[in-house]
Amino acid sequence: MSRAREVLVRDDEPPSNYGKRPEERTAEELLEYGVINLDKPAGPSSHEVVAWIKRLTGLERVAHGGTLDPKVTGVLPILLNRAVKVLPYLLTEDKEYVGVMRLHGDVPEEEVRRVVGLFKGPVYQRPPLRSAVKRELRVRRIYDVKVLEISGRDVLFWMWCEAGTYVRKFCHDVGVILGVGAHMQELRRVRSGSLREDTAVTLQDVVDAFAFWREDGDESLLRRVVIPVERAVEHLPRVVVRDSAVDAIARGAALAVPGILRVDAGIKVGDAVAIFTKKDELVAIGRALMRSEQMVSAKKGVAVQPEAVLMKPGVYPSLWRGARRKQTP
Repeated sequence: MSRAREVLVRDDEPPSNYGKRPEERTAEELLEYGVINLDKPAGPSSHEVVAWIKRLTGLERVAHGGTLDPKVTGVLPILLNRAVKVLPYLLTEDKEYVGVMRLHGDVPEEEVRRVVGLFKGPVYQRPPLRSAVKRELRVRRIYDVKVLEISGRDVLFWMWCEAGTYVRKFCHDVGVILGVGAHMQELRRVRSGSLREDTAVTLQDVVDAFAFWREDGDESLLRRVVIPVERAVEHLPRVVVRDSAVDAIARGAALAVPGILRVDAGIKVGDAVAIFTKKDELVAIGRALMRSEQMVSAKKGVAVQPEAVLMKPGVYPSLWRGARRKQTP
């Protein structure tokens, strides 16, 4: 996903020899801070896929970012080791789906398109009986939804929606308004936040990547299958910090404004923001305590409170004393 954001500059400093760019990590480091953009097949549940990848890789921690039902296919972020810490921020990402809704009766095409268009905006939904969450009425937003094609009683549609939207419930509700009933026949997730289906890999790709690496020392497929965690948080606004501030943040310190070099415009108080080094390494994700403009103009104060620290201490020298210490999350 393109990062076409306006950047506000507070200061600049020359390059250093500390750290390394994400694409320069060793295979072992990549697995420590990696994400698999998996194209989940129909059949297994998301939890079964995670258990299988954990056995295959032998990694201590593996998690998925956003459950897909067994019959649903498409983008399923798989987080490895320390990358698991970004899970809460992936679960709230917006999603895109392409699906087939089967009507239970004949309806004119123009009426189907009209009714589907009514669902753009906030919708009330109650999770289904088999859902893992509490069945309370809640509001989710459908940012856009379009009918792509209609063949008989089958309606091919595309949807861009808020995380936690039940597409199956959308199909049911369309059928109720049309007066003929409907159900979701097929569904594929084509995007989850920054991750898209055109860069997703299959389970067979994962098997081959680890086999080639372990048996032949060939890392080429592994590096295509496992991407740096930074690629999975491109949807978050970023704050780039001085080298001298990195280790303090890695140890759980809050980020004070003197440690900032540049920030994305548009950050509001309370927003989740990603803290990066000059070499595009993700240090932590935290909560903004200032607006972007304040971060680049204030003389003192805490700008970001870390919530999830990914970088291990000691990667950068311990030099910064301008931040408040707190216990590492």
